[in-house]
Amino acid sequence: MTTLAAISRVPVRDEDPADMARLTHVRRHYYGRYAAAAIMLALLAWLGIAFSRGQIDWHVVLRFITSPLILRGLLNTVLMTVLAMALGIALGIVAAIMRMSSNPVLSGSSRLYVWFFRGTPALLQLLLWFNLALVFPVIGIPGFVEFKTVDVMTPFLAALLALGINQGAYTSEVVRAGLLSVDAGQYEAAKAIGMPGLQALRRIILPQALRVIVPPIGNELIGMVKLTSLASVIQYAEMMHSAENIYFANARVIELLLVGGFYYLVLVTLLSAVQSRLEKRLARGVAGFGGKV
Repeated sequence: MTTLAAISRVPVRDEDPADMARLTHVRRHYYGRYAAAAIMLALLAWLGIAFSRGQIDWHVVLRFITSPLILRGLLNTVLMTVLAMALGIALGIVAAIMRMSSNPVLSGSSRLYVWFFRGTPALLQLLLWFNLALVFPVIGIPGFVEFKTVDVMTPFLAALLALGINQGAYTSEVVRAGLLSVDAGQYEAAKAIGMPGLQALRRIILPQALRVIVPPIGNELIGMVKLTSLASVIQYAEMMHSAENIYFANARVIELLLVGGFYYLVLVTLLSAVQSRLEKRLARGVAGFGGKV
């Protein structure tokens, strides 16, 4: 009986090129891939036919692409996205630092903030801010300066506070993960040279954490572009609200929705390109992250 040990001692003879030439080369067939590709092409063709034969007036779509009302709404969408993300990033950094503090009051306050604003829908928070006058009819310093809340809490301010504060709860977890990704030796080295905590955070820790923080923050920014559409509920004149005002007047619902979808895709595509460039820049010199080693 031939044993495994005996087989292992048999010398392996190099293949003769002439013998290799007589072999039949059989092309491998990827039937699963072919079937999946055929299904996708059929689906795309079906969608194209459906949109071309549907009750869509493409001349109306082209006409409203350059509508001043739509373009004004687009500017308001971009403005709200930038301001809400700036507020969210600022609050997120502060909340992340508080969460990592050894002070139980600061840490507990940060946990409570993240728990509440991540646990409730953004639309609910938007409506709460817009109807804040029902809880606080007057805001200000009593006896010195006071304002009616209904006059102060405009749709713009309500949308900014709701979206920005909601975003801060998510950003804080992203920033905290980035800070935790930095090696503990970096913190110890900063202490060893007598660098204060905030200065070490600003000059040593945060720059190293950016490589981890930027990709999810970029995704959150793209999400914020679309999240601003919720502000149409409280009559903030962003792009979807502008589209709604037009199709309420001319009954061209699908055409105006296609116009809004087009501009959302343009914004997301531009932001995705910027995010990709920034990620590559931050990942230079890091193996596995698209950088050169």
